[in-house]
Amino acid sequence: MIITRTPFRVSFAGGGSDLPSFYHRHEGCVLSTSINKYMYIDIHPTFNRGDTVIKYNRTETVTDIRKIQHPIARQLLLDHKMSGVEIVSTADIPSGTGLSTSSAYTVGLLHALYAFKGKYCSQERIAREACELEIDKLGEPIGKQDQYGTAIGGLKFIRFFPDETVEVEPVIIKRSILNQLNDNLLLFYTGETHSASQVLKEQNENICSEKSKFNNLVQMTKLAYEMRETLTNGALDRFGEILHENWLLKRELASKISNDTVEIYYKIAMENGALGGKLLGAGGGGFLLFYCPKEKQPRLRAALSDLTELPFNMENSGTKVIYIGEKDWE
Repeated sequence: MIITRTPFRVSFAGGGSDLPSFYHRHEGCVLSTSINKYMYIDIHPTFNRGDTVIKYNRTETVTDIRKIQHPIARQLLLDHKMSGVEIVSTADIPSGTGLSTSSAYTVGLLHALYAFKGKYCSQERIAREACELEIDKLGEPIGKQDQYGTAIGGLKFIRFFPDETVEVEPVIIKRSILNQLNDNLLLFYTGETHSASQVLKEQNENICSEKSKFNNLVQMTKLAYEMRETLTNGALDRFGEILHENWLLKRELASKISNDTVEIYYKIAMENGALGGKLLGAGGGGFLLFYCPKEKQPRLRAALSDLTELPFNMENSGTKVIYIGEKDWE
């Protein structure tokens, strides 16, 4: 048995500039971090080697891997020419909540398949192959930040270039600043999920057809650079303000990024101590992230008491193999 653990990611600024409709015309960039909430994938041989079993929110048992309904699992098993295995996924948070569950599944399963075959694969290569699978082979209208954000751990600045290359730079800051940033970030679950593909499809179309939407993303990339500087300089209150400025630009990119429920909770948070925030992921639901100084957090939590808070910390490991059982099959 092989078990991989892949972190989910939180994106702070620049989200949307990882779409080819943007970075083919202007360099994209995102500031993000992986967090200590995870997707777990385990893979082992099936008892009846003629069967392939995939377990997620349903269970599929097939004798022909081409009949697997889960598109990511089906494509990866076809690519790796592998059958006669059982693959089980377990996650710390539900799908469709803006923390990149789909890409974390792709990254984690890719890592597990390579490890199962006894092959080493770097985190950068896993991220690149995950992008190729989701975007090129499955045709999802998504960007590249989630695959790199979950495969490679830590606080990082990710740049997306017109030639399709991606550069990941760790953001090096003082431990005291990192701890303060971690303490001042809060996540609240809105109770609503979303379809990232639907939101991103409209966003892609808008970026291509409306100059104002494209210019919004240009400004968001500038904010991502400025936000990185606030971390190196320790100007964390400005970090919170940029988070707010980025959200005001992001919510204009597509009609379904925000909604009345999100706007109500966001307004309440800003009136009760938050300096800035955003809805994570493509939009439409999921988790709201807020930057709030520690001394004001009791007031903020009281104001958002009907939402579920998700305590979290930033992490540095990225995707990793956490268990290797004895190989007792041929």
